[in-house]
Amino acid sequence: MIRKGVILAGGKGTRLDPLTRAISKQLLPVYDKPMIFYPLSLLMRCGIREVLLVTSPEWVGSYRSVLGDGSQWGVEIDFIVQEQATGVPDGLVLAREWLAGEGCCFILGDNLFFGNLDPVREAVALTTGARIFAMPTREPERFGIVELDAEDKVLSVVEKPTAPCSDLAIPGVYFFDKYAPDHAAQLTPSARGETEICDLMQAYLRQEKLTCRRLGRGFVWLDGGTPADLLEAGNFVATMEKRMGYELACLEEIAWRAGWISDEQLENLILNQPSATRADYLRTLM
Repeated sequence: MIRKGVILAGGKGTRLDPLTRAISKQLLPVYDKPMIFYPLSLLMRCGIREVLLVTSPEWVGSYRSVLGDGSQWGVEIDFIVQEQATGVPDGLVLAREWLAGEGCCFILGDNLFFGNLDPVREAVALTTGARIFAMPTREPERFGIVELDAEDKVLSVVEKPTAPCSDLAIPGVYFFDKYAPDHAAQLTPSARGETEICDLMQAYLRQEKLTCRRLGRGFVWLDGGTPADLLEAGNFVATMEKRMGYELACLEEIAWRAGWISDEQLENLILNQPSATRADYLRTLM
């Protein structure tokens, strides 16, 4: 059973320069909330209440200011510094002590997920091996790609292939058992000088312990890696909130509906909410 989540929010965000010269990429706004709220909301919606955020030394203070210790949302948030951008799997190596022999949901801080989360929630029951997900894409060369057989058994995983064998991209949310930090520590850097998340998946694949679930049409996956991606994500959130009348990634709402905070605690959050618009929205929940 997965009880812990690790969010990777490091890196330099060079594709978003000059936006990221004074702020971490994952703190940039996606419409009305910092980007980091969206992966955190996925963990919370999956019932995960223990969270470790991995970030760069220059930004850890900013994340503490924005997120606090998570108690206002009924969760526990810890922080750890990634001194250098040595690769996505390095986040798991850094998290080894914090994980204390448990598996985790590992999620990229610039990935946003909306819609039917049932296939992701099911992965919380993972006790051994690794679970990834698959979604069709028209740009397979931009993502990690998984090849599946007719029964959805994983045949291969490749990072940003030049000649893709599949159009199924691997979104940035993964479930790993307790051995993930050990596997991640044994990886060697690729040609670009960093360890690759697909190499970690291949370690599980060689052991025949890598499974994959397709995410259906009711699921939306976006990221904020480029200015165009960031704009697209912000426009999507704005449109959905305007049409449906409820907020996406509202951490107060998720916590309250899950019973992690009481009516009284929600009322206190409303009273201390600087934005009158958000305070009004939270009042409608009650």
